[in-house]
Amino acid sequence: MKTTKTDTITMHPTKAGPLEPSHDCPLCPRLRAFILQQRSTHPDWFNGPVATFLPPEGLDGVELLIVGLAPGLRGANRTGRPFTGDYAGDLLYATLRDFGFSTGTFAARPDDGVRLIGTAITNAVRCVPPENKPVGAEINTCRQFLAAQLDAMPHLRAIITLGKISHDSTVRTLGAKVAHHPFGHNLKTDIDGLAIFSSYHCSRYNTNTGRLTEAMFRDVFSAARAHIRRPRTANTAGE
Repeated sequence: MKTTKTDTITMHPTKAGPLEPSHDCPLCPRLRAFILQQRSTHPDWFNGPVATFLPPEGLDGVELLIVGLAPGLRGANRTGRPFTGDYAGDLLYATLRDFGFSTGTFAARPDDGVRLIGTAITNAVRCVPPENKPVGAEINTCRQFLAAQLDAMPHLRAIITLGKISHDSTVRTLGAKVAHHPFGHNLKTDIDGLAIFSSYHCSRYNTNTGRLTEAMFRDVFSAARAHIRRPRTANTAGE
């Protein structure tokens, strides 16, 4: 599939820093080398830091943010859109549509017409890591982009973290201690009035082994939707 590097992969500075790394981001040498290798092997792939997928209203329209681990080699790294092109996206986008967080029919390509509703999808690490395993320094380095985007989402009410790495990185981004906000499937915690819902990652491995079922995944989104639908006054009064 031929993909295009769009204007969404740019530096948009806020007081917290740039919202996205450039397409040729050099910050993590190991990831940069791996992407250059993939560009040589697969020149028609996206092969760059994958930008956050936003609703039409942009950052200002986001109430729910979904944070994954990193682009999949033949998924987002190939297509240029988070969770697009591999199995994890099949489950995620079907669930989003069922709970009213998206419209359109997901077809595992960035031009399939899917539109997000009040929702954004990103990754803790924006570049594809070898063997899908980012190291600590890469997770820490990429956290600046998540921090900048959180700073630019004035209406954000909830975050769903997919997997422990994304959960822990999100907690640290918010300035909290992981020990006070542990990861666990369908657990909810609150940081400065922002609800964090953690889930096992929707990877094929987790679903094939039964660690994560569709029903378990839907439970997390059901809880997040219920939270978002609560009036803001009720949401902040007792938390």
